[in-house]
Amino acid sequence: MQLFREVGNQYTQAVRKAKASFFKQKFASCSTNSKKFWDTVKSMENKSTQMPTALRLGNTVTTDKSTIIIDLAKAFNSVNHHILIGRVNSLGFSNDCLAWFTNYFSDRVQCVKSEGLLSGPLAVSMGVPQGSILGPTLFSVYINDVALAAGDSLIHLYADDTILYTFGPSLDTVLSNLQTSFNAIQHSFRGLRLLLNASKTKCMLFNRSLPAPACPPSITTLDGSDLEYVDIYKYLGVWLDCKLSFQTHIKHLQSKIKSRVGFLFRNKASFTHAAKLTLVKLTILPILDFGDVIYKMASNTLLSKLDAVYHSAIRFVTKAPYTTHHCDLYALVGWPSLHIRRQTHWLQVIYKSMLGKAPPYLSSLVTMATPIRSTRSSRCISLIIPKANTSFGRLSFQYSAACDWNELQKSLKLETFISLTNFKHQLSEQLTDRCSCT
Repeated sequence: MQLFREVGNQYTQAVRKAKASFFKQKFASCSTNSKKFWDTVKSMENKSTQMPTALRLGNTVTTDKSTIIIDLAKAFNSVNHHILIGRVNSLGFSNDCLAWFTNYFSDRVQCVKSEGLLSGPLAVSMGVPQGSILGPTLFSVYINDVALAAGDSLIHLYADDTILYTFGPSLDTVLSNLQTSFNAIQHSFRGLRLLLNASKTKCMLFNRSLPAPACPPSITTLDGSDLEYVDIYKYLGVWLDCKLSFQTHIKHLQSKIKSRVGFLFRNKASFTHAAKLTLVKLTILPILDFGDVIYKMASNTLLSKLDAVYHSAIRFVTKAPYTTHHCDLYALVGWPSLHIRRQTHWLQVIYKSMLGKAPPYLSSLVTMATPIRSTRSSRCISLIIPKANTSFGRLSFQYSAACDWNELQKSLKLETFISLTNFKHQLSEQLTDRCSCT
């Protein structure tokens, strides 16, 4: 047990000292990491209105799925144990810890069972166990330094999902820089014995205002294969589209929820009211909640499509006729509108960032305002609103979080920080649906 405690303590200290990759993000959630990516893209447009911004989505074993969308073949199964132990050693683990990890990887075997028949054992000389607690952590240790090879481009790593991207004043500049960084990343992969899956590695150009070029210059692998350009790609559960509109993402959400609500309606006779309520809470609301602080920037026209399927789910629970007004539907189940639901989640993310309970990337983007003179209003906690050059730049976390927090403070009037639980309670009292329908 003493050895396990030592492993845990040394690992925690090593992670805090790590200088690259997502270790500094405290292994943020998929949703938070997606938020980080989208916010960076929005900030890019704020800095340069001439963005075509090129993104690479990639999936990798050190970069196994995501934007160049780098996709690695059998990432977790390709981890070289000798290289991994060297990486663990570089983090400052003791000799006893290194011996424990070495033993953990040694004498592993695998076999296959089919129709009651079990194959003979086969020695496993590489890879980290998938489905284990240590597996993703060890893989993260393995690829952590890949980010150092990105050069002038930006890179996001999340387990085996890697996205490499950059921006610039012209498409040629963007793609030239991206090609240089991609080459360096590929060399890093090769040093780690990771194999790039060129057929699944994609490239995407982002431009909200201009049409995409018909034949953009190719991005190529070290083996000479051209990467395919795509207009949409799913990254950490959120569909990217080249116009940053979330149209594809919302279309998929709508389709998924329609399918589930349809199934529930076809079998409604089998469920009690309490069961219906539970089913919607467990199978419908999580779909709407995931990533809602990201896609909340979509147009009202698109978001209204989610309102429609949300109302259908409520009608399944309440048996209310189709003609029932949406305000009455919310009252029947005691749930807020999706707009209030998204806004609640959004303000909670902001408050967590202010408390330092969000990943460092988000917390670093909020800056407390220092009052010049003491007045009643100046005693309330407020944030500095940075300059934004474009309407899209004003959707970035740094700008919109400050604006929305300061607006909330007009009614909340917090002078000192309170616990997150108390904040959620006060927030629920502040954010209520006020029907303005006529």
